[in-house]
Amino acid sequence: MNDEKITVRVTTTGQTLDVVVLSKRADMIEIVLGEGIHSVRCRLTPTRTGAAYVGNAMGREIVYERGRDQVNADLERVNVAVPKFKRR
Repeated sequence: MNDEKITVRVTTTGQTLDVVVLSKRADMIEIVLGEGIHSVRCRLTPTRTGAAYVGNAMGREIVYERGRDQVNADLERVNVAVPKFKRR
């Protein structure tokens, strides 16, 4: 199993964390902080300007510092690599 990981920053402390991505779309990124029974899910949504993705986990603000355009480019690159099946 190949989990995608991204680096997010906690705004209050400036600490960076590597987190696992559950789902990734242009309008939302869902991540998991931690491991095992103490893991926390967090939903990151784009800011009004689209310059970053922001979310809250346990009262802390978390920022993924990539814009909506960059995430769209990542998704398109992944979708090109996956073969598309056509129905008959």
